[in-house]
Amino acid sequence: MLDSIRHGLFETLGEAVKLQWLRNLPGGDINQAALLGGNNEKFFLKYHHDAPGEMFNTEAQALEDILRLDCIRAPRPIAIGKHGQISWFVMEYLELTAAGPEALLGEQLAAMHEKGHDYYGWHRDNYIGSTPQFNHRHDNWQSFWLEQRLQPQLEMAEVRGFGGSLLDKGARLLASMEQLLDGHEPGASLLHGDLWAGNKAFTTAGQAVIFDPASYYGDREADIAMTELFGGFDRDFYAAYQAHTPLPDAYPLRRDLYNLYHMLNHLNLFGAAYLSRCEQMISSLLSQVR
Repeated sequence: MLDSIRHGLFETLGEAVKLQWLRNLPGGDINQAALLGGNNEKFFLKYHHDAPGEMFNTEAQALEDILRLDCIRAPRPIAIGKHGQISWFVMEYLELTAAGPEALLGEQLAAMHEKGHDYYGWHRDNYIGSTPQFNHRHDNWQSFWLEQRLQPQLEMAEVRGFGGSLLDKGARLLASMEQLLDGHEPGASLLHGDLWAGNKAFTTAGQAVIFDPASYYGDREADIAMTELFGGFDRDFYAAYQAHTPLPDAYPLRRDLYNLYHMLNHLNLFGAAYLSRCEQMISSLLSQVR
């Protein structure tokens, strides 16, 4: 694999990189990660056996979109390639730490969300984890969230054998989307798309960094909702975000509707341990329907 990576780096950088070592890193539910070294340089490597389709290409394009807005730091994509059945993705290596200025992260994320776009979706489909994520262009937020987010996840759940009560409740939920969103037509913002605490960090110089995106243009509330799903963002983050671009008063009513997408995706990726949580979330949402 190193020869393949050397060739890819040469084609991208225009000069030979003498890769001398590869050290695997812990963590990662979907991909394996490693640190590459050579020529007194370091690179971050992600690789995956039998990676689905264009997974790394779409991730690289999302990182480029985030970097293009110049609001918040993200690792720079460098090269993508394949060695046999192994797909690999090399990007800029950043010395990161879990703790840092959360207020800066909140302020810079708000600045990114403030940059508007003229439709919901993205220029192509991509992935949320290893699950296909559909991003067909929509001008109506309600139809986008129904057709491109919740409905595909419920259909995947049916294929994986999670039928019965989940699908019955899910069908009622989809039929109630108009009431649940109640005419909500937010501006379209570039979203990280998978913003849990494991996908943010800080450089040793104190820069806020986001990575592993599943980006699209949508309601900024969806990014904030996910930060609350599993925790790991402190009060300084939320205070700074609110000070920059306050959330609407009705945001809490939509939070579970947005987080249901991620919970259904966890069900489809990791199995039945997430089934009861999905059903509870749907039941709670249906209780809001008059």
